[in-house]
Amino acid sequence: MPLRHPVVAGRFYTADSDALRNEVTGLLGSPRETPVAPLMVMLPHAGYVYCGSIIGETLSRVRLPETVFLLGPNHTGRGVPLSVWPDGRWFTPLGPVDVDAALAAAVVDAGVGFLPDTEAHRMEHSLEVLLPFLQLHTPGLRIVPMVVAAREARLEAAGQALATLVRAEEESGRAVGFIVSSDMNHFADRQTTLEKDALALDRLLALDPEGLFRTVRDNDISMCGVCPATLALYVVKALGGRTAELVRHGTSGDVTGETRQVVGYAGAYVRA
Repeated sequence: MPLRHPVVAGRFYTADSDALRNEVTGLLGSPRETPVAPLMVMLPHAGYVYCGSIIGETLSRVRLPETVFLLGPNHTGRGVPLSVWPDGRWFTPLGPVDVDAALAAAVVDAGVGFLPDTEAHRMEHSLEVLLPFLQLHTPGLRIVPMVVAAREARLEAAGQALATLVRAEEESGRAVGFIVSSDMNHFADRQTTLEKDALALDRLLALDPEGLFRTVRDNDISMCGVCPATLALYVVKALGGRTAELVRHGTSGDVTGETRQVVGYAGAYVRA
């Protein structure tokens, strides 16, 4: 049974369990009285000082199912293009999160390129950073961690396969959601970042996977999670997604005061 231990605790977020619980609880705040049941949520994955408030505010507006696919980018270059952590547990300073092994196996069995692989996940921070929020937001959550770095041509087929799996789960009475981990444009000045992010977010909110991928490519937008976001948009379109909402968009400069070189962050969700 593979176990995944945290690799960025103490850097992106505190490794002290009590301090982490207090910080994340404060960032989540009070949930909305009528939270949305989303098909997909997109969250940033930088240090909590930079984007924790966006993660918390976005999650405060939604009600997650007990099982979610976690889709993140590949910052390390390790592993396979469509990497599925097959079973076991992921740990944070708050404790373990169980991997849904049966659903992970079904993803691999879909036959469109998903492979069981732990190497892509070992040093990848994008999913780990979100886990403490998810643990406190939805206790007992089960996950299927996936690193997505496939080419555009493979993303649509992969998305259709995942949509078919989700429909089968729904027919058996179980809801499954999608969480995409992505930051927006990196290391340009604030005005350029806001302009580039607006182009990408326009396509995301229009539920246009092809447009998102090509806009990011053609405008040199360094949105690290464009592949998982594109894949997830193919899924939610197939599942009847109709409405997308941007909860908040900001940059690291909002915290540091630096405007010459910033990273963009956005929280959004899609519902039927």
